[in-house]
Amino acid sequence: MKNVSSIGTSLVLLGIVEMEGFKYLYCSLAVIVYLLILLLSFMVVFVVLTEESLHKPMYILIYNLTLNGVFGSSSFFPKLIADLLTSSKVISRAGCLIQALCLSVFLYFEVFTFTIMAYDQYLAVCLPLQYVMLMTTVKTVKLIVGSSTFSFMVVLIAILLSARLPLCGVEIRNIFCDNMSVFILSCLDSTVNNLYGGIITVACLIFTMGIIAYSYLQIFITCFTLNRYSYKKAIYTLVTHLLNFLIFMVGAIFIFVRLRIGSDNLPIFGHIILSGSVAVFPPLLNPLIYGLRTNVLKIKIMNRLEKLRTLP
Repeated sequence: MKNVSSIGTSLVLLGIVEMEGFKYLYCSLAVIVYLLILLLSFMVVFVVLTEESLHKPMYILIYNLTLNGVFGSSSFFPKLIADLLTSSKVISRAGCLIQALCLSVFLYFEVFTFTIMAYDQYLAVCLPLQYVMLMTTVKTVKLIVGSSTFSFMVVLIAILLSARLPLCGVEIRNIFCDNMSVFILSCLDSTVNNLYGGIITVACLIFTMGIIAYSYLQIFITCFTLNRYSYKKAIYTLVTHLLNFLIFMVGAIFIFVRLRIGSDNLPIFGHIILSGSVAVFPPLLNPLIYGLRTNVLKIKIMNRLEKLRTLP
């Protein structure tokens, strides 16, 4: 095969080719979904940012989760919409690596944010008397900054490992770039990339899933010792967090299944559905679910909407 290792070489997104027949329909759906994500997300972000009473760990984490969803969807939707409108099916290798970097950081940071939220709820329910000292606003911000920095660094190393490889192909069976879709096109052995990605992913999942499982198990056990009001409140919060986390994990499992089935054994439309779900559903549903199920936040949002409605 011809060596196409130049960083300026354009790669072909076969997912866009697959969508060409109904591109205006898909484009309209993409615009609607993206605008909904922006509207719902910025509504939550604005309320948390401007309401001083919401400057607490739980709401800061919701704010962070919502903003991360905007970052992830913005790494995906604008180019998709532009490609569908212009019938463009190509992306430069540099642009492809940047998009893969952004989407991977979004995924890692999403997992870490859910982990911090689980830890926060564990302290709030299981150690309520010590919560104010153990989970301060400053500590929350430090955890967010630390996890975001770690996510960026581990993903950046993976992207740099892929950038050094010469490519012998240009076709990516998707509508956007992800790191594995790039390095499987390599002319050279990509064992280092596979090994690094596998070790980092497994280590992060074991660490985060362990904290999440322990936190929610302790919360569930503690709920039985609470009075009726506290029990209902704790269970309500627990269900909200679990619902959002499961939505994200379903999308993440889809990506795992897509990569393990094999590129040639799965139709291109299957790649679109499986990989696109994680970039669409969490950013769309997170602000919607938290906005509806978090009572204090819901009241603040409704008050703001009521004020807007009464403006002349």
